[in-house]
Amino acid sequence: MSTAEAVIALLRERGWTIGVAESLTGGDLVSALVSVPGASNALRGGVVAYATPLKHSLLGVDAALLAAHGAVHPEVARQMAEGVRAAVAVDGKPADVGVSTTGVAGPDPQDGQPVGTVHIAVATAAGTGIRSFLLEGDRPEIRRQASDAALHAVHETLLDQGRDGE
Repeated sequence: MSTAEAVIALLRERGWTIGVAESLTGGDLVSALVSVPGASNALRGGVVAYATPLKHSLLGVDAALLAAHGAVHPEVARQMAEGVRAAVAVDGKPADVGVSTTGVAGPDPQDGQPVGTVHIAVATAAGTGIRSFLLEGDRPEIRRQASDAALHAVHETLLDQGRDGE
């Protein structure tokens, strides 16, 4: 079973939903989830906020944070993950899980951060976890690794929260 399949299975088992906010992965993460049969029962949707201003206007990332640090920052990832839960709300109910990716796939550094810098956040009602990486490889490889890391982060969060009885 792939990680995407495991994530969808856990979400469906709990009756939970997920929203995805992507920057450097450009839709790859939501595409991996959509490829799983039955994903429509858990996946609410995704936002590809590739341009920095969209992180503010669509996902509610603090404009002052973006102005001070740029889009490649762990706090930006946190706010994206929390913001996408609300962005994909249905009838006023946010998604149970929000996941985000932001970083630098290359070919050039961005916001003073080296190529391969990636921040991933997973938000639930219980809180938000952030993971940061310095990945190696070319642009497609960094993007693939970032999508894989995000899927693993969601999977681990779901397993941890299941153990905690939440």
